[in-house]
Amino acid sequence: MATVIELDHIAHSFGSESVIKGINMTVDKGEIFGLLGPSGAGKTTLVKIIVGILKPSEGSAIVLGTPMPSLEQMKKIGFMAQSDALYSELSGRENLDFFATIYGLSKLQRKQRIQEVLQVVDLTSEIDKPVEKFSGGMKRRLSLAASILHQPEVLILDEPTVGIDPVLRQSIWEELNVLKEKGATIILTTHVMDEAEKCDRLALLRDGYVIAQGTPKSLKQGIGVTTIEEAFLHYGGAVQ
Repeated sequence: MATVIELDHIAHSFGSESVIKGINMTVDKGEIFGLLGPSGAGKTTLVKIIVGILKPSEGSAIVLGTPMPSLEQMKKIGFMAQSDALYSELSGRENLDFFATIYGLSKLQRKQRIQEVLQVVDLTSEIDKPVEKFSGGMKRRLSLAASILHQPEVLILDEPTVGIDPVLRQSIWEELNVLKEKGATIILTTHVMDEAEKCDRLALLRDGYVIAQGTPKSLKQGIGVTTIEEAFLHYGGAVQ
């Protein structure tokens, strides 16, 4: 399996505060890779380094064979941030059209892809409202739609299902698996244990360290527990 993302001794500090510490990680093509950890564990900083928004203090991040940050590679990446980067005075459709234009989609492609992604996130009936009238959950769904418009090779989602109801969360996971089957590589951050179980592999983060990596099954079997939560508590307890 081809390696799409390679992190080599990544460390990052904000001033005197060290938030990421010596992380080594690879993610393969067509894999859903989860970063699991509580708030403050370093998940968001790590995905910003992978996307190319942040340059690490130490180490290297290589995505699709290119060291990040790289403006060229960023076009091949879909990114859904924790805070919604939307234009509140525009309608949902106008937001999507704007992002599709930035991604270089033709007028015909824009129209087709906007309809497709709206069905995925179940926003079709609300899409012509101004975003300022959207609920928090609707904004998350619109942000997800924007991140997959250009059918990116690499999709990075920071807490994608926060504030989304369980039924829609299930349909979003179905779509992530469809994208995976088409060859997309997906990294997502979460602190929801049942979502972590759906990933092909996981890295458990605590206090800026990766405390364990592996498939959900191997992480549980290795220490004889039945849930990812028990595994996280076990591995977290091993870090002093």
